[in-house]
Amino acid sequence: MFLSVVDVYQQWCGPCRAVISLFRKIKNELGDDLLHFAIAEADSIEDLEKYRGKCKPTFLFYAGGALIAVLRGANAPLLQRMVVEELAKEKQVLEQGMARTAVKDDGLTEETEEEEKDAEVHQNYEDVLVAVNQSYTVAIIKPDVVAHGKTNEIILKIQDAGFDILAHEERTLSVSEAREFYQHRAGEPYFEELVRFMSGGPSHVLVIAKPEGSDDTIPAWREFLGPVDVEEAKREHPESLRAQYGTETLFNALHGSSDVEQAGRELAFFFPNFRPAGSDRRSGHAGPELKPVERTLALIRPDAARENREEILERIHEAGFTVAMQKEVMLTEEQVCHFYSHLQHEAYFPALLTNMTSGPLLALALARQGAVQHWRDLLGPQDPTQAKREQPACLRAHFAGESESLNQLHGSGSLEEAEQEINFFFPKEHTLAVIKPDTAEEHREEILGEIQSKSFTITRLHEMVLSREVAEEFYKEHRDKPFFSQLVDYMCR
Repeated sequence: MFLSVVDVYQQWCGPCRAVISLFRKIKNELGDDLLHFAIAEADSIEDLEKYRGKCKPTFLFYAGGALIAVLRGANAPLLQRMVVEELAKEKQVLEQGMARTAVKDDGLTEETEEEEKDAEVHQNYEDVLVAVNQSYTVAIIKPDVVAHGKTNEIILKIQDAGFDILAHEERTLSVSEAREFYQHRAGEPYFEELVRFMSGGPSHVLVIAKPEGSDDTIPAWREFLGPVDVEEAKREHPESLRAQYGTETLFNALHGSSDVEQAGRELAFFFPNFRPAGSDRRSGHAGPELKPVERTLALIRPDAARENREEILERIHEAGFTVAMQKEVMLTEEQVCHFYSHLQHEAYFPALLTNMTSGPLLALALARQGAVQHWRDLLGPQDPTQAKREQPACLRAHFAGESESLNQLHGSGSLEEAEQEINFFFPKEHTLAVIKPDTAEEHREEILGEIQSKSFTITRLHEMVLSREVAEEFYKEHRDKPFFSQLVDYMCR
């Protein structure tokens, strides 16, 4: 008997090379004869037919001829953790006679089924947690190092140095995101070059920690990184990562948080759902430095958005918030009534309706540790008169406007409200992309990689040859154009 972990891959993309390297590392570290790794091409194995056309890598865990766990997505830290834990369970089955728990996976024919199945199968692995007494920091492997194919090599060195990788994401920063992330360097002469560099290609963002009870993570990580100046790193710390992989100060290979406060801000920027183990999702109690990173909705209503927008945004940044999403929007009366349906019985609702539809407002999704309560504390009492009397330094007192009954700023009342309100202003959207015949043949992998590097998620992927009827229906708005027949012929070939 043994535990087999199978990487199910698609013919067009092949097995994940990074995962194969990870498998070798795990096997070498554990040295366990019970553990076997395998790869399987879904397109050529009849029993894997239901996995064909899926864009996410899939890993199937088998023991005793039964499927015992499934993981979707190439999340290396999560995969490594699952391997170790499932191997421990299998040893208990063999040595102590414990019952083996089998799971069912139906090939994920519908998106809703996929989400439900993932939640069911991964319930023990889904949250990225750090112990309350365990410190953490954010690490970034920068675009030039990623482009040179050094990511996996660096990750292995990080793990060999005794760091735990709690979260890992490949991400290409937009220009605005790079400006936001490096706003503390806006006064430096190299700032624009830094923004162009960091938004020029994919980076790998990691949350790393030292094991519980060991040295504090941040100083240990910064020592392992080496000096910011690459020449100094090569001269004084030749074993450091920047000495080995950096080329010059701007291209110094990796980033690390400078202190606990910066680590918290950066964590909120990249991983707003990250939380400490043992924290209460509702109250957020997890010690003074390790409250869970949350998102909350802030609204700057029309009058304040028109007159005090920049000053309010400055106060938000000073309070340690990261603006994860931002949108200027003009609401209709119907939208206001829907958003504030719980307030329609209040005497001030007609005035609120008039105010909220009087011009564009600014909607912000704010992220930081304990964001919901911290934003509400910063806002102060809802009643502007009470705010001026009891907390004259709060935002609602300082930006009260002319109304004595309506404040100019909104904040979510709880985590649940925050998610609902954020989804109201920033709903997730789906769109269709079609890679046309000649391009699909020559550049398919390159295009798919580019799509994913720009932070899109491919939720469905299907390769097909269009029939003439389907092509004509798809392009029916061009039916009267002179090129219609040529277009249909091209799309069907």
